[in-house]
Amino acid sequence: MRMVGYKWHLRELMARRGMFNTTDLAPHLADRGIELSASQVHRLVTGTPERLNLQVLAALCDILDAEPGELFEPYAVERSRRKSADAELGLAPGAGSGGSPEIRRPRRARILPDGP
Repeated sequence: MRMVGYKWHLRELMARRGMFNTTDLAPHLADRGIELSASQVHRLVTGTPERLNLQVLAALCDILDAEPGELFEPYAVERSRRKSADAELGLAPGAGSGGSPEIRRPRRARILPDGP
């Protein structure tokens, strides 16, 4: 199985442009018609987004004078077993984190008959 993921580089690009606080980004976004709450901007900068509006991506590229490929770095991992994929990513077994290609699925329910 081939899993894809990406590394999010927004914080590094902001630092190169002299923006070191999440609050530094909000006015630049607002100038481009993107109104995000302080918590949304914080999550965008400090986390790895799972979904991103293309208008926000375009605004980030404009603000940071960057190409989309500079903001995120896609990668693929061949997975034959969970243990080997975790090892390839340098994770402890089962210790996936935000932005990793690991997909968590609920355990399958086991239905037992009533009574003895």
